Amino acid sequence: MRMMGSAFLVLSFLLLALAAKPLPRVAAGAAPEPVLDIAGKVLRTGTYYDILPAVRGRGGGITFAITGHKSCPVDVMLDSYEDSDGLPLQFIPANRKKGVIRLSTDLNIKFPGPASCSPTAVWKVEDDDELTGQMFISTSGVEGNPGPETLDNWFKIEKYGNDYKLVFCPTVCNDCEVLCRDIGIYVDKEGFRRLALSDVPLKVKFKKF
Repeated sequence: MRMMGSAFLVLSFLLLALAAKPLPRVAAGAAPEPVLDIAGKVLRTGTYYDILPAVRGRGGGITFAITGHKSCPVDVMLDSYEDSDGLPLQFIPANRKKGVIRLSTDLNIKFPGPASCSPTAVWKVEDDDELTGQMFISTSGVEGNPGPETLDNWFKIEKYGNDYKLVFCPTVCNDCEVLCRDIGIYVDKEGFRRLALSDVPLKVKFKKF
């Protein structure tokens, strides 16, 4: 009986100790933090934004144009005019029910209308260019339908210091082998500042259109 009484006292002491010191909470899977525009407002689907270089002196906002002697595809690039905000763009998450644009989330990036021979105007990573070896960003992508057939059409926004950068690292296919690179600028021989996969990211900010 004495041993049972001692065990009861020990158990009671442990229960009191646990009650005095609550167990740590298990953190739930928190959503990535939202992306903010230059006014400190959350980026949202269904709204158009200008993508601007965070460091001026390398050109204006993002636009598109046909470069070289080709007719297609249409290249995504920085406007040559420093004071230009470029063309507005829309961000469309892989999960279309999400109304807020968040970091590290697969997105289509889309101009508001057709871009010459690119009726959808959705960004896409092209294969290696034969002349430069670069993988340029064009407007020949397709919107939605996340999966292995659309890997080249998905981008992400990540923090880069106090600003942001655009990244190609799609996660819309669990079994696919993907290439993860930053989006930077390649200045071609004609002086066009074309967006391409790069080891040097373009630091950007977002301005509501």
